[in-house]
Order: sequence, then C-alpha cells, then structure tokens
Amino acid sequence: MITEAKKRDVALVVDDSPETLRLLTDALDGAGMTVMVALDGAAAMRIVDQITPDIILLDAVMPGMDGFETCRRLKREAGLSNVPVIFMTGLAETEHIVRGLDAGGVDYVTKPIAVQEMLARIRVHLANARLTQSARAALDVSGRFLLAVNRQGKVIWATPQAQKLLSDSLGTSNLGSPSGDDMVLPPPLQQWLELAHESKGGSKTAATASFPDHPELRLHYMGNAGANEYLLRLAKDTSASLPAQFSSELGLTTREGEVLSWLSKGKTNRDIAQILGLSPRTVDKHLEQIYAKLGVENRTAAAAIATNATRRNT
Repeated sequence: MITEAKKRDVALVVDDSPETLRLLTDALDGAGMTVMVALDGAAAMRIVDQITPDIILLDAVMPGMDGFETCRRLKREAGLSNVPVIFMTGLAETEHIVRGLDAGGVDYVTKPIAVQEMLARIRVHLANARLTQSARAALDVSGRFLLAVNRQGKVIWATPQAQKLLSDSLGTSNLGSPSGDDMVLPPPLQQWLELAHESKGGSKTAATASFPDHPELRLHYMGNAGANEYLLRLAKDTSASLPAQFSSELGLTTREGEVLSWLSKGKTNRDIAQILGLSPRTVDKHLEQIYAKLGVENRTAAAAIATNATRRNT
C-alpha cells in the first residue's frame, strides 16, 4: 500500500549571525522541517514572494531593516497574516518584548537559544496556527462574513468572503487601503465599537453600525474574541441603497436621502446615527433640513413622502 509522504513544514529563519543560522538549520532539519534562510529583512521579503513558510524565526536586531519593521511588513501580506513569527534576540527588556508582540510576533525567545525549548515552542505555534486556519476556513465555507479588529479598530483578520466584500465595497485590497496601509475602521465606527463593547452588544442599537460613506455595509458586534480582539459580522444591506433619483427628486442631498430612507423604515434618530456613523445631533440637523425641503412638520409625513418616492423609483 502506497502512502502519501507527510508534508514537511517550512521554516524561514531570518538572522545575520552565521552561527545562529547554522544552529537552527541543523536543529530544524533534524526535526523534519524544510529550512529557508535570509540574512536580513529585505531578503526575507524576497523569499516570501516566492513561497509561504509555515513559521518564521526572526532576529530583532539586524543591520538595515530591523526585525520589528520586517515583521510589520510581513504581516501586511495577506498570505502571511496567520503565519506565526517567533522573535529571537539578546534584548530581554520588557519594552523590546512588547515591541515584538505589537509588531505581530506570537513569541519572544532570548539568545543564546535553547534548541529543545525552541522546537517545543515551534510545535505549539504550528498546531495553533493550523487550528486557527481550519476554523476560519470552516467559517468561510459556511458563508460567514466575519472579521476581527483590535481596540484601535485595526482589522486583525477576516474570512476570505468578508475580505472580498470589503474590497468590492470599499475599494481596498488585502484589507489595506489604496496606499497600502493596514485597514483601520473610520473614527465613527471606532467610537461605536467602544460603545458596543461596553454594552456587550446587549442593545440592538449598539450592536449594529454602518460605514459612514457606505450605509449599505453594516457591522454587527458579536463579542470578545480575545484580550484585545473583537469579533464582527459584516453584512450588505441592499435595502439601504436607493435609486440615485430618489434624493434629487425630493431636492435632498445624498446624505439627507439616506437619513430619510432609514426614517421611513421606522428607525429612531439614535438608530440612524449608529447606522450611518453620525452623531445624534447631526441626524437632528439633517431632519430639520429634510422637513423644510419637503414642507412637512413631522417624521410621519416625511416617511410617507419617502415611501411614495421609493415605490415610484423601484
């Protein structure tokens, strides 16, 4: 009976020390792994353009681009976002460890390296990475549009379907802005995230919000996914999109048309503020303008006009 050979894990070792490279190459090869080496961050970036490693061992102190910046750049690559990075360095102060973890590392090992300890850490991080990858793949296959952000609103990861929806709707690529920076939620959504977390999603209003310039793209707060990781569900609400002539027919601006549309669906001012990423005071100002332009005095009359206009344009 012919059995398929077990796939060898690929480790990328980035270090400018020949002694460290020799030590780790021998140890990793002996553990059944395929080893690639790079003497600096630039070389590491060239290697990952050709092949995606399963784990990266990265020296923090190197000439030119140091390990912290190298890690940040590696993590901007969509295919490397879930690849564990273990820092190796003689710097043992807390501030350096924090820098490594903030840059995207999962672990921090001080030199001189204890080989058996390093191999044990590698096995643990490879196993965790596989579990995470399998879980996210299962979520994606099931059609879940999920993403996670940290407390500052930076997108940490997203299922492929959520990433595609963000890319199609916001014009981003690989969760990055057109300039190549990491994607961060706009300030109104960061404020909403803080409120949603404080209320633990208990309020329907707090649990849902929309992108300021894309009201059809909605985020639903699902809860805490870690110490500094919040799980969100992404959805596209096509009912929020109105024909372009809707606003112009009524003599409203695009934003006023969006406010009126949600008002006609029975949303409160606070709901509309959360959905559109506005302050309640701004919504009140928009409604004042809407009432004046439509020649009505209350939301019921405005909603009736909006409903009739929607029927004519759909």
